[in-house]
Amino acid sequence: MRALLIYPTLPAHILSFKKTMARLDKKSSYPPVGLMTVAALLPSSWDIKLVDVNIRAVSDEEWQWAEMVMISAMIPQKNDFHHHIEQAKLHNKLVVVGGPYPTALPEEAASSGADYLVLNEGELTIPLFLQGLENGDLQGVYQTTQKPDITQTPLPRYDLINFDDYAALSIQYSRGCPFLCEFCDIITLYGRKPRVKTPEQMLAEFDLLYNLGWRGVVSVIDDNFIGNKRQVKSFLLLLKSWMLEKQYPFALVTEASLDLAQETELMQLMVECNFKGLFLGIETPDEESLILTKKSQNTHVPITQAIDTIYQAGFTIIAGMVIGFDGEKQGAGERIRQFLEVTHIPMANFGILQALPTTALWDRLEQEQRLLSDTGDFFSTQPMNFKPSRPAEQIISEYIEANWQLYEPKAYLKRLYQHCLSVTIVQNGAWKALSPAEKKRRLEPLNKRSLYFLLSIFGRYGIISAARLDFWGYLFKLAFKKPVAVLPFLVNCAFLEDLEAYRQFIRQQMQPFT
Repeated sequence: MRALLIYPTLPAHILSFKKTMARLDKKSSYPPVGLMTVAALLPSSWDIKLVDVNIRAVSDEEWQWAEMVMISAMIPQKNDFHHHIEQAKLHNKLVVVGGPYPTALPEEAASSGADYLVLNEGELTIPLFLQGLENGDLQGVYQTTQKPDITQTPLPRYDLINFDDYAALSIQYSRGCPFLCEFCDIITLYGRKPRVKTPEQMLAEFDLLYNLGWRGVVSVIDDNFIGNKRQVKSFLLLLKSWMLEKQYPFALVTEASLDLAQETELMQLMVECNFKGLFLGIETPDEESLILTKKSQNTHVPITQAIDTIYQAGFTIIAGMVIGFDGEKQGAGERIRQFLEVTHIPMANFGILQALPTTALWDRLEQEQRLLSDTGDFFSTQPMNFKPSRPAEQIISEYIEANWQLYEPKAYLKRLYQHCLSVTIVQNGAWKALSPAEKKRRLEPLNKRSLYFLLSIFGRYGIISAARLDFWGYLFKLAFKKPVAVLPFLVNCAFLEDLEAYRQFIRQQMQPFT
């Protein structure tokens, strides 16, 4: 079987960094490791190609080559998902679909003419699909209520992608989350009992990336990396030895819950394993909203205190923030902006609340007859898909204004400077300990493009920008007070071009709804 696997386009959102990617000569932030895992679950006798449409379009030759087209998508990718189903049918191909979007909304996902729906987690449903093919099924829906044992999950097919296209690579350790956040679909899709891979599995994946030549950032794309604290400590103890032996070839980032701040030993282990950055679902500084949305784990200690503890341990932070919770008082947008200023968090994935299918929030709003559409936008470039408890126009106006002020260059540079001062920067490993061959490999990415990248930062923010005096002031202060923070400061300055463009995009998209 000749199978063409397609990963649809992700709409523009704050973490796309398209301008920054272009300056780095990269085409996307991360590869579709879920689809690469699907490829590994298919028969070894199949001939497989994978096209990430965020990198390039499917070619005419690939449409002609394929016997079967397999597409996986999240809800935000649904428009391009349906487009590629239609294209596949125009080429008379069998179409198989799966992923979070078809699992949550199978009837909608099937509406463009897909032949097979392979729902839930592929470790259990792909074998059912393959059996159906063997039995001669011309159509089918394959699903299960069970959760697979991911200790049996094979290594993702990293050989199907071009590493040079991506700024970072991805790896998955666990699925599921123990918490009960009302708006989150992770617990309904993957369960409340976090399932983890074995330490040996994870080291095999790290070995694979290392042997394939990758050096740089690796994102551990778990929904909550510390969901199973006992198991994650066992894994980190082995990873610590592996990192030391290999002299820290990867800088790791991941997503975790705020209660990490109460786990001193766990944070220390993560830092020793070269974890550098965290995405934290903070959502809102309003405790009433956190309680109402059942995110009580963020109320155990003051959020600002928890963030400071995490900074001191050695992590940078990107915050997840949301506006539009029920019972929210006027001025929430400004409170979120002030919170990010006080905590020195430079960047936030800040969105308007959307009710997602399968979530407790969806069910409650459906019972209250407050849903306005069948799906959520999720990246919040459309109004909420439900009737909020305060005027929608007010929420949207606050959202636009908060984003506008947050990514005003002078405000961003100030938060970034304070962030660099606040975070303990840990440097693991020593250059002199590396072999000549390994030194050469790590220097390979530092080509002329990297020099252009750095020069472009100085040009844009040191010469052209109205905030150029702030830029040079903060840069010289860091060089004097904390030289190790100069490079992180410059790298994060690069994102400002995208952030400025995104605030313009938000204003253009959302202003008509105010």
